Amino acid sequence: MAARPLVARQPNERLQALIQEAACSNAGLARRVNMCGAEHGLDLRYDKTSVARWLRGQQPRGRAPAVIAEALGRKLGRTVTIDEIGMAGGKNLASGVGLQFSPTVVGAIEQVCELWRSDVGRRDFLSGSTVAASALVEPSRDWLITSADPQVARTAGARVGKADVAAVRATTEALVALDHQYGSGHVRPVVVHYLNSVVSGLLAGSYRESVGRDLFAAVARLTELAGYMAVDTGQPGLAQRYYIQALRLAQAAGDRAYGGYVLAASMSHLAAALGNPREIAQLARAAQEGARGQVTPRARAMFHAAEARGHALLGDARACQTSAHQAITALEQADAAPDSGDDPPWIQYFDHAYLADELAHCHRDLGQGEAAGQRAREAVEGHPDARARRRAIGLLLMAAAHVQQREVEEACQTGTRALELLGQLRSHRGAEYLDDLQQRLEPFRDEPVVREFSARLEVAAA
Repeated sequence: MAARPLVARQPNERLQALIQEAACSNAGLARRVNMCGAEHGLDLRYDKTSVARWLRGQQPRGRAPAVIAEALGRKLGRTVTIDEIGMAGGKNLASGVGLQFSPTVVGAIEQVCELWRSDVGRRDFLSGSTVAASALVEPSRDWLITSADPQVARTAGARVGKADVAAVRATTEALVALDHQYGSGHVRPVVVHYLNSVVSGLLAGSYRESVGRDLFAAVARLTELAGYMAVDTGQPGLAQRYYIQALRLAQAAGDRAYGGYVLAASMSHLAAALGNPREIAQLARAAQEGARGQVTPRARAMFHAAEARGHALLGDARACQTSAHQAITALEQADAAPDSGDDPPWIQYFDHAYLADELAHCHRDLGQGEAAGQRAREAVEGHPDARARRRAIGLLLMAAAHVQQREVEEACQTGTRALELLGQLRSHRGAEYLDDLQQRLEPFRDEPVVREFSARLEVAAA
């Protein structure tokens, strides 16, 4: 048998320099790494020999590099990245960027900032990547079992205060409004550049504990929005990276409710768009379990509605009906509750129109055309004009329901109304629903009304 080729390791001069700067012995660093790892539920048993191997160029596996960076950072009183300790592993911060649920806050900051830099730089591996169902479910397990971050305060960099956090939140609200009305194709580049040029600097700044938690919460929401915009621009592989990092930032914020929202409203819906029904229900149930007792009735309604979508795609009408009933009941509780004004901003939008939209999808996927049409009509009538994309999708759901009932003329009329709305949007999601309607109309392609509608689509496409 041929001998295994030897790969020469280069001494890790970056790590050596940081150990000297920290005035730390090899044994001392090993103790700090083991203690830091224990805080994250890791049973690390490194000693001075382990550190000597690292200095000779050996790369520890798994979460260890992030823990080593955090341990050194604590000793130095500043953020230390995996790249700084010479353990980025070459391609680790390229093709794998954004796909890990980091065990440390320092690692989380590094991951998300590298994701933003890569996105602004239009790295090919981001736009061309696909989504694996396991890459959505595994972070949910990490989120469920990982203990809370003991602290997020930082003492290095420019001072970050409440006004900075308020500015991120206000910017997010403005971008959400623009996205609803004009579609992500118009807005997403602005979001990504803002994250990379402004927000990354805030995360690397100096902030006390309470401000830090609020900052992570605000950045989690904006990162989730960027993920949704990736979906709406036809980049699901990029969206999953943003969603995983939004989930990790919510963990750093200590906001279990928003973490559940990322699972149920973001990852679950991405799984639905990719045709992974089992993962939809799993993610929605993980949201319910992980945020139990920490969400308002309105958020619970959305979580149950997401689960209903999964059951519908699996063809389980009974389970779908159970989840749908739980969603309706929870939303009624939200409307009746005197403290409904306590809903956080990220769930206040979820009203009866949005729930009707979710239920219309369920009925459509179960082949229940009449019920799907009724719910879709409720959604369209309930959405204000500013929700242009949502109104267009509702109209296309109505049109699909007409086709299911063999009401072809009504389907084409409704589809034309949706086409007019989509004319002011740059939305990949809207285009996907339009393609779905075209496919449903294919058996009726010889009917004059369908030929006329197809001609309108060709003109719009041109």
